[in-house]
Amino acid sequence: QVQLVESGGGLVQAGGSLRLSCAASGGTFGRYGMGWFRQAPGKEREAVAAITPGGSTRNYADSVKGRFTISRDNAKNTVYLQMNSLKPEDTAVYYCAATQSYGTWSVEVRYDYWGQGTQVTVSS
Repeated sequence: QVQLVESGGGLVQAGGSLRLSCAASGGTFGRYGMGWFRQAPGKEREAVAAITPGGSTRNYADSVKGRFTISRDNAKNTVYLQMNSLKPEDTAVYYCAATQSYGTWSVEVRYDYWGQGTQVTVSS
């Protein structure tokens, strides 16, 4: 059983930056692909970015390409999401998730474990 705990959310002005962290415990972190998802009020949860177990491949939603960067430190059992040039439409609860099946990185049901989420609010 893998436990995931996100941190780093908060309130930021448009154009600003935040770095989210997701600390994992209870499993072999390096065996899991990791993803970040987000859910805005009144909207369905959507995939934001994902990274393969070894970190060699990263995938991004079109809406965040060039602004967000996903990375991981397997020695620290942590995955990060660096968010730059934030926009009000990035406001959402951000979740990290772990998958043993990376092939369909943006599909929620492929993820086995989820964190509780961290709120990101971008003011205009």
